[in-house]
Amino acid sequence: MGAGGWMRDTVDPEFASYVDARQGRWLRTAYLVYGDLERAEEQLLRAFTRLSLRWDRVDDPDLFVQQLLYRSALSRWSRAKPFDGDEDQVKQALGALSAAQRAVLVLLHFEELTEFEVSDVLGMSHAAVHSHAQSSLSRFRLELGTGDWRDVTGREKQ
Repeated sequence: MGAGGWMRDTVDPEFASYVDARQGRWLRTAYLVYGDLERAEEQLLRAFTRLSLRWDRVDDPDLFVQQLLYRSALSRWSRAKPFDGDEDQVKQALGALSAAQRAVLVLLHFEELTEFEVSDVLGMSHAAVHSHAQSSLSRFRLELGTGDWRDVTGREKQ
C-alpha cells in the first residue's frame, strides 16, 4: 500500500454523475446564500468531498449536501458581508437580509422547497422557518423599493 493507499484510486461513477448533475444549480444558490463566489465554491467543494467519503452510507445525498452547504452559512464564523461592493439591486437586497433570512428565502424560492423541507435542511423548527420566510420576503421587497408587500395596489400610501 503506497502513500495515501487508504484513499480510493477511482471515483465512483454514480457519485461523479451525481456531482455533475447538481453542481451548477447548487453553486448558483450557494452564491445567493453566501454572497461571495469563492466562498460558495469552497463550501460546495467541502460538501461534495464529505459526501464522497460517505457515498455508500448516505440515504439522501441531496439532503446531506444541502445540510452541509446551508447550515455552514448560518454559523457564527460565516458573517462576512455578502455581495460587498456589488451594485446589483437584487444582490444588495439579498445582502441586507440576515444569514438565516437569506438561506430560507433561497431555499424556498430558488430551490423551491417547502417550509417543512427547509426546516429539515437548516435544522430549524417549522415555526422559525415560517417566521424567517415572512420577514425575509417583506424585507427583500422593501430593500428593492417595492414597498410593503401587503399593499396589493403597488402604490405608495399618501
